[in-house]
Amino acid sequence: MSKQKAVLITGGAGFIGSNYIHYYLENHRKKHLVNLDKLTYAGDLDRLASTSDLDTYHFVHGDITDKEGVERVFTQFDIEGVIHFAAESHVDNSIADATPFIRTNVLGTGNLLETARKDWQEKGVLKERRFHHISTDEVYGSLGKTGKFSEDTPYDPRNPYSATKAGANMLVKSYYSTYGMNVVLSSSSNNYGPRQHKEKLIPTIIRKALACEPIPIYGDGQNVRDWLFVNDHCRAIDTIFHFGREGESYNVGGGNELTNLSLAQMICGLLDEKASRLLVDEDASEFSELLTFIEDRPGHDLRYAVDDSKIRRELGWQPEQSFAEGMEATIDWFLSKQDEVLMK
Repeated sequence: MSKQKAVLITGGAGFIGSNYIHYYLENHRKKHLVNLDKLTYAGDLDRLASTSDLDTYHFVHGDITDKEGVERVFTQFDIEGVIHFAAESHVDNSIADATPFIRTNVLGTGNLLETARKDWQEKGVLKERRFHHISTDEVYGSLGKTGKFSEDTPYDPRNPYSATKAGANMLVKSYYSTYGMNVVLSSSSNNYGPRQHKEKLIPTIIRKALACEPIPIYGDGQNVRDWLFVNDHCRAIDTIFHFGREGESYNVGGGNELTNLSLAQMICGLLDEKASRLLVDEDASEFSELLTFIEDRPGHDLRYAVDDSKIRRELGWQPEQSFAEGMEATIDWFLSKQDEVLMK
């Protein structure tokens, strides 16, 4: 009996991974998908509740650092492609203890690459099947007030998280140059949208505001990030996975550069419009009065911004969601899930 062909998604219970699974199952209805996820604190199967009864969706509880466990997935299914999201991703956590980041982001990526390579070589399909590694713009380091990262910008990671992602990128590239494995890589700007973990910046601002607690802003709040709506990123990932050139890297940007302080002020203004009744702090008349500057974190990069002209030119992708509309939709989603997502 032949095994079921399927695309393997790692880390599909996380923020971007879960949004991509929803996108994939909606747009590739006859394709089967396997979600391999360890379900750490950042993974939540509630993000995928609506997919659990689909015949084309298969969940495997497992760890990408478990070599035998990864091999079992390739034994159980005929894996025809890998989209690798799984990673430890919180910079502050990496500064506190880099060990889980080294283990998951480097060793785990190595396990996946080696298992896929052996499986696909044995079947004679190494050039036909694709390994798509999801990375981050943080591997490039920090920008000044001008310029953007291109795909050719040398890596210059400044913290353990970005260093392990850069290391994983180099591993993926080595499998292309050494074995001729069909790989693609993509690095995106900061994502925002529904289903994001509460520890990340935008959910933290919303969560702290609704709890009428101080909203922490590192340093002077002038660090700049470019923001990409997660659904636009999902479209980019799908486009790169299916149509990107073998061995190439693609940057994915949102074109929405904001200082952290400006972002927090914007969110507070929207919350004033949508949820002012929840502001019960007697000393504050607006949510922005809860903004509190705290000591900057070590290795805090000043600015990230990517030049995404390559994916626009070669693959015809561009973001569709305006930042204003995307942020409003994000806040509406978190307000609708306030008790079950933000406060638990």
